[in-house]
Amino acid sequence: MLVVFEVIPAIDVSDGVLSAFTPTGPRALEAYDGNPLVAAEAAVAAGARWLHVVDMDLAFRGEARNVEIVAAIASLPVAVQAAGGVRTADQVGVLFEAGATRVVLGSAALADEDRATALLSAEGSRLVVGIEVDDERIRSRGPDAADLPLMETLGWVVGAGASALLVTSIARVGERAGPDLELVGRVARAGRPLFAAGGVASVADLHDLRAAGAVGAVVGRAAIERSLDLSAAFVEFA
Repeated sequence: MLVVFEVIPAIDVSDGVLSAFTPTGPRALEAYDGNPLVAAEAAVAAGARWLHVVDMDLAFRGEARNVEIVAAIASLPVAVQAAGGVRTADQVGVLFEAGATRVVLGSAALADEDRATALLSAEGSRLVVGIEVDDERIRSRGPDAADLPLMETLGWVVGAGASALLVTSIARVGERAGPDLELVGRVARAGRPLFAAGGVASVADLHDLRAAGAVGAVVGRAAIERSLDLSAAFVEFA
């Protein structure tokens, strides 16, 4: 029997506005009149069980400026996976207090193995470890740069008790060019439940990710701009 594959729409927020990642930082979007709560409500109406909510100001400026929006989305009938370059226990706590069910520990946090290990020990399955990959290395986006060997870092992350991973192909974020299946397959061999992000453009891409070993996918631009029919995707992977 196949394990349920989670399709997780992303809601990226900067200065209270629905936004997208670019190489130079967040860019405001016109979809849903820029209202992240309206975008979240639309995803829930389409059948979302989870939403991936990113405080881009926390990720790029180190300031959690969108906690009220995280809380508003968490009040909807949906589970929230909150993210935003999370590096510290205080940041983890703020997002859980806002109503997140899971928090993604950002790749920058992996530069401090002792602190990351302590966070994983304290929070257990409530944390997902973010693995942002560029050119075969873990390279975090945002001000606190990390540049780490992929497989070596995965080894100690798994040994430290990571319960799940989220691998992002940085080069494919926002491109709708298809996911990096080779990368997903490599990371899946670490033996932890794996979510994938970057490049998803179609239901076929979601099937390919499941075949590569992922248990779910974060869908960003294709969902927000509605080039991917979320309702059909949720039915496909119900």
